[in-house]
Formats: sequence, C-alpha cells, structure tokens
Amino acid sequence: MVSLKDFLGQRVLVYFYPKAGTPGCTKEACDFRDNLSDFSHAGITVLGVSPDSPDSLAAFREDEGLTFTLLSDESKETMAEWGAWGEKKNYGRIVQGVIRSTIIIDTDGTVESAQYNVRATGHVARVLRDL
Repeated sequence: MVSLKDFLGQRVLVYFYPKAGTPGCTKEACDFRDNLSDFSHAGITVLGVSPDSPDSLAAFREDEGLTFTLLSDESKETMAEWGAWGEKKNYGRIVQGVIRSTIIIDTDGTVESAQYNVRATGHVARVLRDL
C-alpha cells in the first residue's frame, strides 16, 4: 500500500495509464524511464498507476527496465477519485476506461497541475518543458 502521505515534503508526479505492455503505455513508461534523471533533478518522484495486477506490473517493469514505482489500482477506486477513470472516447465510441492523465503534487500535498486526456507520444517532453 502506498499513500501520498508517504511523500510529504517531496514533489510527486503520478501518471495514470490504461494497460501495461501496450504500445502507447510502453512508449510513455519508457519516456519516463529515459528522462527520470531530469525529473529527479527537478525534485520530482515519478509514480505510474494502472488497473493491471501487481504481477503484470512486475513483469512490465522487468521487461522494460523501468526504474520507478508502478502501482496497481485494480479496483479503479483511486483513478476515479483523481479523475483518471470515467467516460472517454475510444475509436469514436463512448466507453468507461482509464483517462490517460498526469498529476503533479506539490511538497505540501496539494495538486500543482493536472493534465487529462494526454497523448502518450511526446507527453513526457511536454511535462518537462512545462516544469
């Protein structure tokens, strides 16, 4: 179990993604991995959250050499609380699912910024540019 209270005094970037191992989610995760030192230099801890099982996340982390924490929200409760689960368009249809999102939490636990419906490709570069 992980709580944001564990990170008080630190800036935290929490990104929500639909499914470990899929092309877009792999691209985004690897972009975070490849730019982790830039986030670290900015004093930001990166956490990834998806509805995948802990075992799936462990395999994804190992397969892609990910060096940041991946968290499982199989109940989707946390994602719903943060606005990262709900109605979205998928190939022209309205469905319930993970809304690809990135939220930065300030050192006091308040939301510094929140971005919803982001695209996986180029997203990490945009986040770093906006820091």
